Amino acid sequence: MQDMGEALGLALALVVSGDPDLVEIVLLSLRVSLGATVAACLIGLPLGALVAIGKFRGRSAVLIVMNALMGLPPVVVGLLVYLHLSRSGPLGFLGLLYTPTAMIIAQTILIAPIVAALSRQVLEDLHAEYVEAFRSLCLTRMQTGLALLWDARHALLTVGLAGFGRAVAEVGAVIIVGGNIDHLTRVMTTAIALETSKGDLALALALGIILLVLSLGVNAAVQSVRVNAARRAHV
Repeated sequence: MQDMGEALGLALALVVSGDPDLVEIVLLSLRVSLGATVAACLIGLPLGALVAIGKFRGRSAVLIVMNALMGLPPVVVGLLVYLHLSRSGPLGFLGLLYTPTAMIIAQTILIAPIVAALSRQVLEDLHAEYVEAFRSLCLTRMQTGLALLWDARHALLTVGLAGFGRAVAEVGAVIIVGGNIDHLTRVMTTAIALETSKGDLALALALGIILLVLSLGVNAAVQSVRVNAARRAHV
């Protein structure tokens, strides 16, 4: 076990020097989290738009399920994905277990409901404001949905950033389906857990510093988008 001050000094040195192992872990984390965020937005945004403008039987139940899925336990998602991708599972023939792709799948399942639920609320409020205009233009549901998605693009960007922030901090699901394999599936969160258990606080702290910076950056980006959107609305 290293002294706290010594470990912090070594951590800062690793960050400043651009340690190859550190860079590799960070880049894989970004690749997995960004991939999952894009996939979740491709699924969640259209679904949110569909529920926002749709009037159908069982809509209340759908809303309840969407909101409930926002709190999916990561380890349960990881276990379900593992069971499907393992050799004895229905998708075992794909050979995806313990690969970055499996980690992207798990993270997508976790954050797609968040994107869908948050975007649904944004788009539903916007639809209530423009519903009469849409009716007068005789737009189809698809045209209405596309118009709402475009008009709410700034607010939806904050939804996507929130999804990315959730993905990049994930550990439970990715460690189950990724296995935390060095130079293959080791991301920041799983590496921090491993290095801390080994007593190598320098690398764990270095990764923690980068993760905190990313978290602050995401929150700053969200705030910036909101401020800019508010300014445009008042112009």
